[in-house]
Parts: sequence; C-alpha cells; structure tokens
Amino acid sequence: MARQYDLVIIGTGTAARVAAMRMRARGWTVAVIDFRPFGGTCALRGCDPKKMLVSGAETINMARHMQGHGVEGSIHIDWPGLIAFKNSFTDPVPKKHEQAYEEKGIGTFHGKARFIGRNVLKVGDETLETRHFLVAAGAVPVRLGIPGEEHLATHEDFLNLQQLPRSIVLVGGGYIAAEFSHIAARAGANVTILQRAERILPRFDPDLVGWLMEAFNALAIDVRTKMAVESVEKTGSGFLVHARSDGRSATFEADLVVHAAGRAPALEELDLAAADIEVEKRRLKLNEFLQSVSNPAVYAAGDSAQVGPPLTPVSSHDAKVVASNLLDGNRHKPNYLGVPSVAFTVPPIATVGLAESEAREQGMMFRRKCEKVSDWYTARRVAETVYGYKTLVEEGTGRILGAHLVGPHVDEVINVFGLAIRHGLTVDDLKTTIFAYPTGASDIGYML
Repeated sequence: MARQYDLVIIGTGTAARVAAMRMRARGWTVAVIDFRPFGGTCALRGCDPKKMLVSGAETINMARHMQGHGVEGSIHIDWPGLIAFKNSFTDPVPKKHEQAYEEKGIGTFHGKARFIGRNVLKVGDETLETRHFLVAAGAVPVRLGIPGEEHLATHEDFLNLQQLPRSIVLVGGGYIAAEFSHIAARAGANVTILQRAERILPRFDPDLVGWLMEAFNALAIDVRTKMAVESVEKTGSGFLVHARSDGRSATFEADLVVHAAGRAPALEELDLAAADIEVEKRRLKLNEFLQSVSNPAVYAAGDSAQVGPPLTPVSSHDAKVVASNLLDGNRHKPNYLGVPSVAFTVPPIATVGLAESEAREQGMMFRRKCEKVSDWYTARRVAETVYGYKTLVEEGTGRILGAHLVGPHVDEVINVFGLAIRHGLTVDDLKTTIFAYPTGASDIGYML
C-alpha cells in the first residue's frame, strides 16, 4: 500500500530543506528522499567544505605576503589536518539534518527515487503517492564523451583526498578549477588547468580575470586556454591527459585528473517519462512558476530547475517561490535580479548585475569606471598586488547596473552592490552611506 503525502521532495539539500520546513509549518504532510547522506551538495560536497579548505589557502597567502613586513618564519599546509578540519564541519551534517526532519514530523527515506506514475514514485520497496512533487536533486558532472572519462576524479573526490597528489590536472576552467587550483598549489601541488574556452572564469569580467591571473602566475599554476581534452589514459604511476589546441596535440602527466568542466541536473535515474515530465536539452521544461509544463503536480528548484544562476542562495530562493505557489496558487515568480557570484580564489573575484558586454548589447546608456588599485589601503594593508574594480552606472538615473570586483574582501563587499541593484539604489545612495573605516566597504564610494 502506498504511503500518502501532500508533498514529496527528491533531494535533501538547501532547496529541499527550505521547502520541507515551510510546507510542514503550514500543516502539510511532507517527505524527503535522498540516496546519499542528508544535507545536499552545498553542505557536504560543495561550497561549505570547499571554503573550509580555502581557509588554509588564505592563511598561507597572508603569511607569504607579509614576509618581510614584520612577519618571519615559514608555515605550510598539513593536508590531512586540513581535511580533518573540513570533516569536523561536514561529518555531523547528515545526522543533524535527519533529526531536524524527524522532529518536525517530516518523513525521511533513503534510496534512489524513481517515478512510476504522474503522482507516484518508488524508493526501494516503498511506494509514495503525493499531491505534489518538488524535484531538488542537485547536479552531477556533465558527461564529456571522451575516452578514459571514467578516470576523472570528481570535485567530491578532491574534497576527500587524504593525501594531496604531487601533480594535478583540472579539466575545465570555471569555479571548480579556479578555486581548487589555488588550494592545491598553496598546499604544494603542481597544478595545470586545461580550458577549452579562450579564458578561464568566463562568468566573470575579462579585465578583472586578467588581473587575477597574476595570482595564478605567482603560484606557478599552468593555465592552458583553447585546449580541448581528447582523452585520459591510465598509466602505471598516474595518468596521461591528451589534448589539442589550434591543431597541435599536447600531453600532460598527472597523479590526479579532476573533472572541472561543469555540472548538469541529476535527472537521468528518475525515469521522468513515467510521470509525463517533459525534458528539453537535459533540463526540465518548466513554466514561469517553476512548475512542469506537462505535469502540474511537479515543481523544481535549484540545480534541478536551472532557471537562475547555479548558486546556493538561488536554490533557497527557488524553494521559497515553490512553497508560496503551492500555498497560494501560481502567483509567484523567481526574481534573480542582483544575485552576486563569487569564485573563492585567493584573492577572490566577484560579480553582480550586468556585464559590460550585456549592457552594450541591451543598448543601455551607462558610464563605466574601471581601475586596478593595488595602491589603495585595502590592498596595501595585506601586501596584496591584485585589487581592482569595474562598475557600470546608468546615465540619468544613477542606478547601479553592474559591479565587478577582485581582491581582498570583495566576497563581502559585492553584497552591498547586490543590495543596491536588487532595490534600485543609486550612486548617491551609496556615496552618502557612512561605512565603517577602514574596511573593504569603505572603498565603495571611490568605485562609483
């Protein structure tokens, strides 16, 4: 006999937790499903554990920059100790999440979910029938379709390395490659990035990425752009990565090869066709309310929806939208205006709002201000040579259209620009704000 619920959620990450708690608080019967430990990507396999490791890289970076400026002596990363530090955060997460669900009376199921009807799915031997589904199953590495792809380690494998290999090749040049390369290089590994595109970090402003390359060069990270990986070969002692650039072949040796070429929604094992859930180009076909166009019982959020940027706060936002639509009817649409994004390199790079190219394509009239400001106090205080910004301000209104930052503390300062963009604040609003000094935020007035 099938178990009956008002809402069944596939996944236990950020979106799932937000939606489950909100709907249960309104008296709905709710169940969550995960074949992996409860907690989802961000808490267990993504941004949170990654930034725990970044803490080690930041410490090494600060110590090296301050050598000869009143700080002497050498320090190094103890990789097993750093992983243990990361584990001190991640290990308790699944039990805490499961206990939180159970305390709220939310059903918890372990196993792979598979649809068997428009309102029914199976989890192991259990059958769950529900009025509504929320697909929040996260993402998996995209398939590259190259020989030897099975030899690629995932980002999760990297986060769980008990010993750091001497040489690492990262296939891809986005967030994962940039962040992991900075961690591994500061821990003593020789790192190579192979990026198919013309530059790494394509979601960020090209001028600022150019300035950030100074940090990659200082770490001796070998960044190869316009380099297409064709195969990965296992050898007796490691791997050979075969690639091609401008018609010329190249081979790279590595003890570890990491997949850093992007992620796609984890949908393949759900048997979506059994529930009449349409998919297009490996994405769920959704309406503007994050609802399936073919099965109105089904909604999606976060990586499973892939409507907004692939960021944890977006997953939370999507879940709130879905919960509101379940309660009120389809009246709520996601709003991704002013969502900041950060790559936690050291120093970090951040962006929010329109890119310069986007503003020009839209025919907007704006003034652009762009400077590399390594001589400003924020950078000099920590002996950092990489610090700069680009801001876009609409002519006439003074509204902030876009902000792009690289350097110390920009992972925090970008939030002020995000607030301004989301709520229509102007240059005058920010310039007349009194920020604590000296802080990274106190530079904002000079950036506009």
